Amino acid sequence: MLFDVAVLGAGAAGMMCAAVAGQRGLRVVLVDHAERLAEKIRISGGGRCNFTNLGVGPANFLSENPHFCRSALAGYTPQDFLALLKRHRVSWHEKHRGQLFCDDSSESIIGLLRAECDEGRVAWRMGCSVAEIAHGEQGFELRTSQGLIRAAKLVVATGGMAIPQLGATDFGLKIARQFGLKIVEPRPALVPLTFDAAQWQPLSALSGVALEVSLSTGQGKARGEFLEDLLFTHRGLSGPAILQISSYWKPGEPIVVDLAPGRDLAAELLDAKSGNRQQLHTVLAGLWPKRLADAWLALAEQGGKPGLAALRLADAPDKTLRGLAQDIHQWTLTPSGTAGYKKAEVMRGGVDTRGLDQKSMQARTVPGLYFIGEAVDVTGWLGGYNFQWAWASGVACGKAL
Repeated sequence: MLFDVAVLGAGAAGMMCAAVAGQRGLRVVLVDHAERLAEKIRISGGGRCNFTNLGVGPANFLSENPHFCRSALAGYTPQDFLALLKRHRVSWHEKHRGQLFCDDSSESIIGLLRAECDEGRVAWRMGCSVAEIAHGEQGFELRTSQGLIRAAKLVVATGGMAIPQLGATDFGLKIARQFGLKIVEPRPALVPLTFDAAQWQPLSALSGVALEVSLSTGQGKARGEFLEDLLFTHRGLSGPAILQISSYWKPGEPIVVDLAPGRDLAAELLDAKSGNRQQLHTVLAGLWPKRLADAWLALAEQGGKPGLAALRLADAPDKTLRGLAQDIHQWTLTPSGTAGYKKAEVMRGGVDTRGLDQKSMQARTVPGLYFIGEAVDVTGWLGGYNFQWAWASGVACGKAL
């Protein structure tokens, strides 16, 4: 069959793009290899879909070409998506740091996108695998499990490799390579960090302990720093703080954790020292969960500071208290790796945006070929930013088509 546009990938970006193009009068076909629509949307945000963030801006995204996302984000804002939700009578609420969620479930967002596509008379090809893509003067030919599809233009919205158990693949990157586009090396992002088993063993008993920390890694422009909740696990560290910093972390680099953010612990300990008969263990147990205080002091004693836990604050040398405070504010450790794509929320890297037009998402060297969403080297922070990039890049492309 002949179409104006074929969109590969019926996820957030693909459906948004198809809907916009269809409603502007183009004949659009939406192709996806999955039988069930939009699984990643369905499970996102604990089933309520953290669909955007009120604070979205270019600074919330990582890319080797950091200015690329500006045009699309300016062209379609969180307020624009909220207007769409209002039209479809989807209720929502705000959680901390500007994160917006559905009141009901992610199905509200999926239903909205499907309705928008139907309004644009988009043709659906679900459970449809693509075996081959050819390009000629008349556009693109897709040999699929449901027959031959011809389209003047092709939009690749197949996402990244995160959560392969839901069907995620590197298909979009393969298409980019087929047509000679460069790829920024992909890797898991928004993902738990793991540690050498022997190194982590003394801390494995802390699994389930959570607290707010300040976390940083990298240097200069590559530096990332977040104030978020940290979660100890059997194998390493997780929670929003780690997911955020994982996008900035590079193998072999350390991360620095401030376990008492916003406080001058040295000054507090020295001020409280006079006549204080409390043991250091008791003091730290007032600062943190008791299990963390136990483990921290046990590690300190193994590291050459015997008797630290039982030491009374009044008897502790000032140097010892300053050293203890510094260790707490600058806990430095080097992860051995990440939990991989199975546990990652997104993929960092992807199609090099220097080969794309920032207003239309079209490949500069292949007229009629477009890349949007997660397949592109634009990766947002945790908290709704990646969905906003999906909406914005999808709309920019849909209008340009």
